[in-house]
Amino acid sequence: MRNDIFVFSGRSHTELADGICAELGLSLGRADVIRFSNENLMVQVKENVREADVFVIQTSAPPVNEHLVEMLIFIDALKRASARRVTAVLPYFPYVRSDKKDRPRISITARLVADLLEAAGADRVLTMDLHSPQIGGFFKIPLDQLTAQPILASHLQTIPGMQDAVVVATDAGGAKDAGKFAARLGLDLAIIDKRRYADDERARAENLIGDVDGRTAVMIDDEVASGGTLLEACATLRKFGAERIVATATHPVFTGRAPERLASAPLERVVVTDTIPLPVHKRFESLDVLPVASLFASAINRIHDGRSVSALF
Repeated sequence: MRNDIFVFSGRSHTELADGICAELGLSLGRADVIRFSNENLMVQVKENVREADVFVIQTSAPPVNEHLVEMLIFIDALKRASARRVTAVLPYFPYVRSDKKDRPRISITARLVADLLEAAGADRVLTMDLHSPQIGGFFKIPLDQLTAQPILASHLQTIPGMQDAVVVATDAGGAKDAGKFAARLGLDLAIIDKRRYADDERARAENLIGDVDGRTAVMIDDEVASGGTLLEACATLRKFGAERIVATATHPVFTGRAPERLASAPLERVVVTDTIPLPVHKRFESLDVLPVASLFASAINRIHDGRSVSALF
């Protein structure tokens, strides 16, 4: 085993960590996470990481707050063990949607998480498909953002009848990413126009920019939580004549009754990645879960060797 690079994992998604290590040809670094009777956590690193390049994998999965604190303690333990560099690998970034002050007297928690990671001793961050690119500016340390678009696009090309599909942004905010996705696939782009008329969180779909009549609509988003946005978008696309609807997203958060709602929606396929662990009760027949271990392993190799990460895309 190489002694200049180590990969450790918190408890949030050990299956993904094992997959990344398999791609790298490494064994997962040994460490103990101990919970005391007073609910405090302790991390003890069982490897000699002095002057090593270390990567710690921890995604934002329930219980989110405990996994975040565990990551901070892990980083602190590694720095105190004299690791040369520690990279926090966060496939799904914690509190990623709390990236702006859109109500009075609220916190910008994504910025707070950035500060906490730096205070713990992280030297750089590796993540995937942030809800907003501005989060990268919250850090004083380097941040590499991967995208699942190549993985999702390759899978879509295996689905019959996608040659004349239309990529659909579920709102104007996602139009830029949807445009890149459409260009990658060589497809047309459409955008659902939403308007907000009341002082509440609910934006209503009013119109569609583009043509989906008689065609396959491919919706793209960074995450799916309750599934409400997808269901509303499905209704809009049906209204404008879409024949088939496929939904893609990087992060399958799937809160509450989301799996049940998506399974019964007029969706031919729901395509996501495994940045978040999906237990059996959150899976359904029309769901495709694509692995991201190979992409993260390639990024880790490039960071370790000092090569470009953006060249992956």
